[in-house]
Formats: sequence, structure tokens, C-alpha cells
Amino acid sequence: MTSSPSSVSPLSSDTANSGLFDQSALSSLAERLVEAARRAGADAADAVAVRGISQGVEVRDGRVEESERSEGDDIGLRVLVGQRQAVVSTNDVSGDGIAQLAERAVAMARVAPDDKYVGLADPALLARDFPDLDLLDPRTPSTAELERRACEAEAAGLAVKGVTKSGGASASTGIGGMVLVTSTGFHGSYLRSSQGISMTAIVGDGTGMERDYDYTSAPHASDLASPESVGRKAGERTVARANPRKVETCKVPVVFDPRVSGSLVGHLVGAVNGASIARKTSFLKDRLGQQLFAKNIRIIDDPLRVRGLRSQTFDAEGVKVKKLAIVDEGVLTTWLLDCATARELGLVTTGHAHRGVSSSPSPGPYNLHLEAGEPTPAELISDIKQGFYVTDLIGSGVNGVTGDYSRGASGFWIENGEITYPVSEVTIAGHLFEIFKSMAPANDLEFRYGVNAPTVRIVGLTLGGR
Repeated sequence: MTSSPSSVSPLSSDTANSGLFDQSALSSLAERLVEAARRAGADAADAVAVRGISQGVEVRDGRVEESERSEGDDIGLRVLVGQRQAVVSTNDVSGDGIAQLAERAVAMARVAPDDKYVGLADPALLARDFPDLDLLDPRTPSTAELERRACEAEAAGLAVKGVTKSGGASASTGIGGMVLVTSTGFHGSYLRSSQGISMTAIVGDGTGMERDYDYTSAPHASDLASPESVGRKAGERTVARANPRKVETCKVPVVFDPRVSGSLVGHLVGAVNGASIARKTSFLKDRLGQQLFAKNIRIIDDPLRVRGLRSQTFDAEGVKVKKLAIVDEGVLTTWLLDCATARELGLVTTGHAHRGVSSSPSPGPYNLHLEAGEPTPAELISDIKQGFYVTDLIGSGVNGVTGDYSRGASGFWIENGEITYPVSEVTIAGHLFEIFKSMAPANDLEFRYGVNAPTVRIVGLTLGGR
């Protein structure tokens, strides 16, 4: 049996929260569920317990509009009878009715259709070491502290000259964690804290109203941007968007601000998800090992980043995780796989299984980033005669089957290498093959989100205007 460091309670100066950090009861319940499943006739089983605690405060015009807190523990049991599988879940973590829950799951599995790809992970692939990724901030902010952060962010945004009103500000905190126990002897757990601050500012009114925002999030409070800087950036971005113009339809270079450039990485990762590859619903299904990007492009998934927003030491099947270059020197190197999709494709899992309590595992990423390039953002746009700098994207018009790309957007017009006036109500369109091929990153990568990318330039997208 293996266990992670977070399976015991960390030391905390806030003793009132010590119970929130203690997963021992959930671990015991998961173990008993797996044992009950085996007694009920399951050939194999695993149990996952998920802890979710969140608290948030929203303010507007200096007054609290909403303050809410939620806490919950949920547990799911997956059983296998031969090549048949069933999943059941409950939020009754008292431990009563364990035998009945296990018996119901086994009965469901016996009448489920055969699936030759289901099964627990190969024990040889299970995580044995659990490095400390420093994911848990032991000091949980009070409601008063959250109110202070939100109010300071809003005040800073309203202090920016030109801002006419507040769209609201918020501050939040939370703890999320998972316990996984399998009948093959794996036992792992982790806890991760999260904290955030956001502010939305408004300029103008009526049909001439424009708004923008800023936010910061991190597991530890010490890694958050200050409330004042969040509010100030929200205000400055909003004022810059005032009185936007329309532009004519044209084909120009498009530059993505770091706030939105990560979406391009997200489109790639969605297309290399093993489930899409197995269903043959990805436009990249035949492109493994091919050169899709320029040779200086590397796209990394790193579940082991210290204090990462999506970091963890094992996946939802207990498989050891590792840092992975999805794209290396422009070449697509891998799919993202869990055990079932790996078996279907004749491959080995990459340790990317994710799972809720009421679902079977499926592949997904962790902390993604596009590595920085050499030019500064100013150098990246310096030779653009006419172009578009994107700061906000609207809608989700990307077809993962064909690779066609079309998104509503707003931002700023580029003229003679300089960012000039604001632009709104346009559409940018192209094909992801062409977007990937021409992608050029700047050197301003920062790790602020779950998906991070620097400023990115794309050549030759169609801009749909008036």
C-alpha cells in the first residue's frame, strides 16, 4: 500500500481548520468500500473520495452583495465484474450502508455491457513516491479578510480615471482534495487550496458601455497579486477599451494577449485527448509524430509544478504522473491517455486520468504552458503594418473534428508596429493547422493560470468586420 504525504493532516496555525485538512475518515471509508465490493463479488474495485470546501464574497459599491460558503464530501465506487463496469456515488459519508452500496454496484456491473478496454491500472505503473508540491496554504482567510480583499480591489478599480462604475469585485478561498483506494493496493491522497481575487470595471453607459476585468488565483495567498493591482489593471484595461471602432473585413496578422493566448494551447490539447483519438473525432487523429509547429515550439504539461493550480502526484487511477512535452521542437509527440483509451489505442497510459465520483476515468491535462520565445512583445509586432491585437475572445466556435476556427473577439488595432485604438465586434477565423504552423511566441510567459502562454503572433487570419 502507498500513501501520499497529504494523507495525514499538515500542521496549521489555524486549529479551527485542522478538521478540514484531515482526510483519514475519507480514507477509511474508501478502504471499506473497496473491501465490501470484493466481498460482494467484484473482481476489482476502486473508490474515490472528493472533498470540496469553498467560500466567496462579492461586493459592489463598497457593500457586500453576496457571501456564501459550501462544504461537502462525496465518494464514488467503481466495480468490475469480468469486463463489465459500474459506478455508483453517494454524499452520505457516515459509513452506513456500505455493504448495500457495494452490492448495488456489483449488481449493476453484472448487467452492464462488456467493454474489453475497462480495468484498473497495471500495478507496475502506480505511483510509489509522492513529492511535496506545497499545494496547501494552512492559513484559510476569514470572511472579513475576503471582504477586505474584494473592497480594496473594487476601490482601486474605481480610482482609475475614466471608470464610471463597478461591475463588482470578489474574493474567494477553497480547499479541494481526493482520496483514491484500489483493490490492487494503491492508497493515495492530496489536498489543494485555492484563493482568488477579481474585479470588473465599467466605462460609459447604455450602448456605449464597455467593461473589462482582471483576476488573480493561486493555492497560496502569498502568490496572489495584490487587490490594489487587480483593481487597477481592471480599471486601466476598461478605460483603454472606451469608444471602440469597427474595422473592415481583411486578412491580417493577429497577436494574442497572454490573457487569451492560452486558448490556442487548449485547442491543441482538446484535439490530442485520447478519447477523441479513439473515437476518431479529432482533426489530429493521424498526425502523431508530425511537425505541426515551428521548431522552436514546445508545449508542456507539468503536473508536478510546485504550487501549481492543477498539480498532483498521481492521476485518478493511481498512475504516476510526470512532466511531458506534448509538442517538442514543433513535433506532436503524444496523446493524453488514461488506461482505457490507452488499451483501445494499443498504447500505455500517460497518467492523465481524471475522474469525478459518479464517472469512470477519462483523459485530461494538468498545468499546461507554451514555452516562451526570444522576442519581446514589442518586437513581435514591430513589423506589422496593419494587424489586430486580441485581448478578449467570445464564444467557442472551434470545430475539433475539422480544425476550423472562428471566434468573436475584441482588442486593439495595430498600425505600423504600434497598438493604437480599441476595436470590438469582430470575428477572427482560420484553420488550426495554419494557426499552429505560424505560431510565434514572445518572451513574456508568466505562470498565472491553469493554461499559460506568452504573447503569440499568428500570420494571416481573416478578420470579419463591417
